[in-house]
Parts: sequence; structure tokens; C-alpha cells
Amino acid sequence: MASVTSLAASVNQRVADALSAALPEAGAADPLLRRSDRADFQANGMLALAKKLKGNPRELAAQVVAGIPTGDSGAVIKEIEVSGPGFLNITVADEAIIKTLAERAADDRLGVPYADGAGTTVIDYAQPNVAKEMHVGHLRSAVIGAAMVEILEFTGEKVIRRHHIGDWGTQFGMLIQYLIEHPHELDHKSGEVSGEEAMSNLNRLYKASRAHFDSDEEFKERARRRVVDLQAGDEETLALWRRFVDESKIYFYSVFNKLDMDIQDPDVVGESGYNEMLEETCRLLEESGVAVRSEGALCVFFDDVKGPDGNPVPLIVKKSNGGYGYAATDLSAIRDRVQNLSADTLLYVVDARQSLHFKMVFETARRAGWLNDKTHAVQLAFGTVLGKDGKPFKTREGETVRLVDLLDEAIDRATAVVREKGEPIGLTEEEITGNGAQVGIGAVKYADLSTSAGRDYKFDLDQMVSLNGDTSVYLQYAYARIQSIFRKAGDAAPAAHPELSLAPAERALGLHLDQFGEVLAEAAASYEPHKVAAYLYGLASLFTTFYDQCPVLKAEGGPDQVAGRLFLCDLTARTLHQGMALLGIRTPERL
Repeated sequence: MASVTSLAASVNQRVADALSAALPEAGAADPLLRRSDRADFQANGMLALAKKLKGNPRELAAQVVAGIPTGDSGAVIKEIEVSGPGFLNITVADEAIIKTLAERAADDRLGVPYADGAGTTVIDYAQPNVAKEMHVGHLRSAVIGAAMVEILEFTGEKVIRRHHIGDWGTQFGMLIQYLIEHPHELDHKSGEVSGEEAMSNLNRLYKASRAHFDSDEEFKERARRRVVDLQAGDEETLALWRRFVDESKIYFYSVFNKLDMDIQDPDVVGESGYNEMLEETCRLLEESGVAVRSEGALCVFFDDVKGPDGNPVPLIVKKSNGGYGYAATDLSAIRDRVQNLSADTLLYVVDARQSLHFKMVFETARRAGWLNDKTHAVQLAFGTVLGKDGKPFKTREGETVRLVDLLDEAIDRATAVVREKGEPIGLTEEEITGNGAQVGIGAVKYADLSTSAGRDYKFDLDQMVSLNGDTSVYLQYAYARIQSIFRKAGDAAPAAHPELSLAPAERALGLHLDQFGEVLAEAAASYEPHKVAAYLYGLASLFTTFYDQCPVLKAEGGPDQVAGRLFLCDLTARTLHQGMALLGIRTPERL
């Protein structure tokens, strides 16, 4: 179905046409339309235009108003008032609100435009390290990245997922050598291996091999030789390395599954996936003059990147000992994503503390011609997860918090809240535990996504699972409340009634519902999922006001008003459901 033109767009077009008619010499002019607390919309464009043409803005505003039809049946605009130095305060007709919402309700996509063939974006997110536990620091990349995947795909972008896991490096020499000398360390007790058992095996082996490495010089030397074997492609060494990768994936996927996140094996392309490209990447950079030799290393220099001593700090692509740095892998990944995946945009959901590294990598790729005006790379940089004390989140013992422990605690807290509210309404134990998991994981995701990605945020489970305030639980309860209304509705069914006048709370809710597509387009364009979260919180708040002020099933206006208010309830529920799904959050039917 075709996308629905929003009321804001309709009003903007009418004012723009009237502006052009009133002042044809000015050409196309922007009305500068925005939402207003004095009316539904305010247009401020007359001030700038009058200043440019050395005219009186109030006189111009009056000319524009005279050219816009208002108040008639079928008109979008009910009334326009000139205020102040030439602002236009615009009120939309009730009929236009409901007719536009009816068009949205008739579409499975709620009238949100789908930009067919918009482009191809490769999103690099959810990047754990092989043979290491996932901790709280891995949360934001996964949650923010997954939301951006959904938002971009919903608005029409072709999205290719990439999980650039840390699966290569010198530590594998130590791990593989220890496994060769202690061959049963990764054996399983049973055929079906849980994520916890896989991680327990890896943890035990890592600690034992590290202790051996630090205390035994002969073992240290054997481990270093094993790194050389790994990089040279020795079959026995590679087979053992794959065991570590496979064991780690069992663990990764168990954590992502708990996060209610779909990670597919073909999308996992770690550092090792670019090994065969590294030498060519270095050769191309050196031959083109983008990279130069400095003290035996292959480096790229930048005028604006200097150390505390004032000397240039280079991006080291190849070390003086012949080893490759992270830059070589990242630059090879860019080549692969641009040349083989035909990406228009490379989106990296990576910690803000790596911003300088990626700034240098992107500039190097641009100088080499792999990035240009048509193909660009963007870092969606995110801040740190803090504890309640405002410091980086740690356990009481000062250890980094395990991600799986944090998720389990969120589910436990949420299940207690669901039990307290759900038992009186007859929720079964299965519903309580199932909804508890959805509420707990939703609470963790929403706390992250409701914060602008670049900012740090405090991880406070008490607040996250609260029924009050800007939380996913508040949104989920709004959705569940609407489902409860429909269970009690009997034969009454939702239907749009444009001929009925709207109460203030109905108008506010309707105007907000109409903004969904515009908010999604803005969030997709700017890579800001927090704008979707803010919109949904506003929607739930407006619905709560509507519910308090406008009886639905006992509406005084009779069956048509009941149907009209059920229509607003239904569209609110569908918008909440779709919006929450884009953020990776479930909406239980009963809470």
C-alpha cells in the first residue's frame, strides 16, 4: 500500500503553496513548520522571508492566511491565527486527523513509507571475543546495533549484518599449546552443551594456560612458536583454533538468545575472515603512498593527530616485526564490504573510546579510494554503562560484571513485578515466567535505547523495572491495558468516525500517532534509535491521559463514539507493538 501523507506534511504543503502565491518573486519558501503548545502547529517562515524581502512579516502572514482554505468540510486546516511578529498558529480539523489515521490503520505498515532500493548498509555490531566472557561492556553494541538493523530494514534499506568477533591474535598460541598438552580440557560431560558449560570450559582453560604461560619460560616459548604455526596455516593448529571458536559460539549464541536477539552464523565474520587480504591491503597502501615506512613499521600519518609531546601519532598498519595491527584488519574489512558486498554505507556500532582509531581508519580508506562521496563509513559511537554511583559498572569485588549475570538479575526482578501484578488477574505460572523474561530483557534494552547512544548511562535495575516513568515496563503495561479493553469490549469493534468531534486528549493522541513514520525516518537517517524510544514513551503517556479522561467502553456519545475510541486504542496498540519490535522489545498481551 502507498505511504500515508502525514498531517504535518499536508499542512506544510498548503502553507508553502500560499507563501509562493502571496510572494511569487520569493520562489519556493520553507514555512518552518513545527509542533506548538499554542496550537497544533506553528509556522515561523514568514519572519525570515519578510526580512529577506524587506517587508512587514505580519502583513505577509495575513496574505498567506487569506490564501489557505479553512473550516470547510473536508479541509485539513480548521483555523489559522496570526500571532506575535508574524507567526502562524495552525489548528487541524478533527475530521482530517481521523481520516489520516484511518488511512494508516488500513495499512499493515501503518502508512510508514518504504524506500524501495534505498541503498545497502553493512552494520558492524555485537562483537564479542573468542575464549572470553561477555561482560556489560558488550551490551550496548549488541542492543543499539540490533535496533538500527530493524529500523533501517523497516524503512527500506538493504542491511547486511556483520559481527566482527575477536577470533585471532597472539593469545591463541597460548591457548592452543595448552590444549595440545592437556587434550581433554574442552571435553564435554554430555552431548548437549549449554552456554554456561562452554564458557566454564573456556574460562578454566584460559586461567590455567595463562598461569602456565606466566610461570614456565619453556611453555611460553612453545606458545609463541604456536602463534607462528597458526598464522602460517598449520592444519593441526587451525583445527584446534576452530574448536575454540566453535566452543565460544555456543556460549555467544546462548547469551544473544537470552537477549532475544537473532545472530546468524553466516553473519559472524571475525578478524580471521580477512587474513588473506592483509598483505594485499598493505601493498596497496604502500604503493599508493598512503602508507609509508617509519622505523620499520608501515604507518599512515595525519596532520591533526599528535601525541602529548607534539609528535605525530600514526596509524600502524603493519608492525616492524611483520605482524599486522587492528588497522590492517579493519581496512581489509572495509575493502571487502565495499568491493564484495557493494555497500553504500558502513555503520560501526563501536565504543566511543575507539573513535580516534576509526577516524584514522576511515580517513586512510578515503585516501586509498575505498571510501568516497558515494560510499562512506560512520561510527555510531556509544558511551559507557555506569553503576548507580556514576562510575564504570563493576562487581563489589571490582570485577567487570558478567553480561549473563546482569540479564538473569533483570529477569528475576521483572518476574517479581509481573507476579505481584499478574497473580490477582489470574496469570498462570507459565505466563508469569514468560512475561517476566520479556519484561526484564525489554527493561535492559529500553534503558540503553532511551539514552542517546553517545552518552553514558546508569544501570539501575530498580528504575528499569519500575511501572512509573520512562521505562519499557510502562510502555508494555500501556499495550497490555489496551488488550484488556478489547477483551471487555464484547460486540463493540473499532471504527473511524471522522464526523465526530474530538476531546483534547483524543486530538493529542491522534496527532502523535500520525508522527510515527516521520520519527522512524529521522531515526534511520541520523542513526538515533533513542528518538523512537522517546516517541513511544510520549505515545504511552498520551494514551494514559486519554484513558483517564475519555471513557472508552462507557463513552457518553453512544456506539459510534465507543467505536471511535476503540479505533484510537487499536491504532495505539499497533503502533506501540511495531515500535517496540523495532527496538527488539516484546509486548505481552496480559500483564
